[in-house]
Amino acid sequence: MKTTFGSATELAAALLGSAGVPEGPARRTAWILVAAETWGRGSHGLLRLPFYLQRLDAGGLHPEAELRTVSDREVTLALDGDNGLGHWQVWHAAEEAVSRARRWGISAVAVGNSSHCGALGLYLMPVVGAGLAGMVFSHGPAVIPPWGGTAPVTSTSPLAVGFPAGREPVVVDMACSAVARGKIAEAANAGGELPVGWALDREGRPTTDPAEALRGMIAPLGGAKGFALALAVEGLTAGLVGPSLSTSVADPLDPGAAADPQRLAHLVVVFDPAAFDVDGRSSERLARLAESVVEAGGRLPGAGHPLADRLGDAAEVNVSDVVARQLLDEASARGVRVPPGWEP
Repeated sequence: MKTTFGSATELAAALLGSAGVPEGPARRTAWILVAAETWGRGSHGLLRLPFYLQRLDAGGLHPEAELRTVSDREVTLALDGDNGLGHWQVWHAAEEAVSRARRWGISAVAVGNSSHCGALGLYLMPVVGAGLAGMVFSHGPAVIPPWGGTAPVTSTSPLAVGFPAGREPVVVDMACSAVARGKIAEAANAGGELPVGWALDREGRPTTDPAEALRGMIAPLGGAKGFALALAVEGLTAGLVGPSLSTSVADPLDPGAAADPQRLAHLVVVFDPAAFDVDGRSSERLARLAESVVEAGGRLPGAGHPLADRLGDAAEVNVSDVVARQLLDEASARGVRVPPGWEP
C-alpha cells in the first residue's frame, strides 16, 4: 500500500507511545523506521515495529530509558542506553559526534547497554548533511559461524561509512553476512524462499527455508574474509563497548525472547575532512572519486536515498500490505487512532 511519510510516522509514533515510550524518543524512532522504508530497507523498517512493541510490553525493552554518561573525554563519549530503543539513542550519538568533530576534527561516541537500531546508513544523515565523514558500527544476536565452523559467534556485524562526494554523498551500508538478517525475516513474513548460499540451518547445512534460517545461521559475506570483517566489527562494538558479546544477545525477532534485554553496543566515529586534508583539495578528490565510479558504469552506494531534509510529511512511502495489516491490527488492539492514508 501507499501512504505518506507523515501518516506512517504518526501511526508508528502513536503505537510506540501506547507501549509507554515518551513522545520525543517515540517520534524519532518512528521517523527512522519510516525513513528505512523510503530507502528501500523495509526489512529494517516498519516490519520490525510489532517485534519492538512485543519487547516493550514484555520488559525486554525499557520504554522510558534515558542515556547516562559513563565517560566523557570531549573527543570521545561513552553512554549507557539503559536498555532503551536503539534508534533514538544512535541518532543522538550521531548528532553528538557531529558537534564534537566540528570542534576537534574527529570524535567517537559509543552507546552500550542498548538494543537493535535498524539500518545503520540512516545515522549518517546528520553526518553527511553537515559535510562530514563518518562510520557507524553495531551488532546483534550471533548468527555467523567462523569460516568452516558449526556454531554462530558474531552477529551480521553491520557497518556503514559515509562521506561527502560532490552533489550527493556516498553512503555504504552493509552487513558482513551474505544477507542482512532482516531480509530473511522479510522472506519469512511473505512466505517466500531464500536464494541458495544465504543461510544455514542449526546443523550448519545450507537451507532456502527462511524459518529454518532464522533458527539457524547466516553465511558470512565472501567466506573467510567476510567472517574476519564480522569479527572486527564485533570487537569494536560488543568487545570494546559492551556489555554483551553477540553470543549472549537476545534475538529481537524471537517472541520467546521478548522479555530478555539485548544489552548490545553501537559506535559512531565522525571525521571533519578539513582536519585531515593535506592540500586543501579533499572536496575535489572525493567528488572526482564519485564521478569515476559513475563514468566506469557503476552505481554509487546510497545513490537515490533521500536525506533528512528531503523527507517531508508529504513524501510517498510504500509499505507492504502484510506489514500494513499487522500495524492496523496493533492499532486496533491498543486503541490507537489510525491516521488517514492507511487503507491496505
